[in-house]
Amino acid sequence: MNALPEDCLSLILCFTSPQDACRSSAVSPEFHSVAQSDTVWQNFLPSDYRRIIADSVPALQFSSKKELYRKLCDSVLVDGGRKRLKLEKLSGKKCYELSARDLSITWSSESMYWTWTPLPESRFSEVAVLRTMSWLEIQDKINTQMLTPNTKYGAYLVLKLSNRAFGLDLMPSEVSVQVGNKEQCQNTAYLRRQKNSHVEFMETLMYGHRTEEVEGHHMKGGLIVHGIEIRPKH
Repeated sequence: MNALPEDCLSLILCFTSPQDACRSSAVSPEFHSVAQSDTVWQNFLPSDYRRIIADSVPALQFSSKKELYRKLCDSVLVDGGRKRLKLEKLSGKKCYELSARDLSITWSSESMYWTWTPLPESRFSEVAVLRTMSWLEIQDKINTQMLTPNTKYGAYLVLKLSNRAFGLDLMPSEVSVQVGNKEQCQNTAYLRRQKNSHVEFMETLMYGHRTEEVEGHHMKGGLIVHGIEIRPKH
């Protein structure tokens, strides 16, 4: 293998994975040199990496394509800070997080229903906090060309429910995913925090008929919307 020209070694590594390229560095000095080259690591970067660099906030600084790959694996803000892009380290496939500001949330601009506030544990500058609402609808969309081709993705709504959340589990929520004009998947889910069996039993005794008692099915506070996570399914 050491007798092969450097261009040939580069071509071989281009048909492997980022993990294999890193492992090959230990094979020989020749492999180590090739495994660090921009030629190899450019092959592992997304095809639109130049657009990602131009759209990053703050602007990405890097000295090699391998360093750029590493920084994209650590995640980078794009689209004015409304989205976060991250590469899977082993495969190089793209994952996106869409901020609450990027979502279409019913009446989110009305302070009577929602407040916008920074949260230390959030990956974005602010989150949407529900105050009260009788109708909750959250939508968003992403251009599929921004995702890794030939990859099955899952979409996950990132929420936090506090102990004072009330009314969110009175009725099932409709959830659906649509690609183009074709609906791919539809289901129902309840927005509720995890409970232990004893707490759930006590709440059933105390609030068993609350569905009938809450006029208009109003939802009271305690819901924090962080955004939507779109990542490959394995």
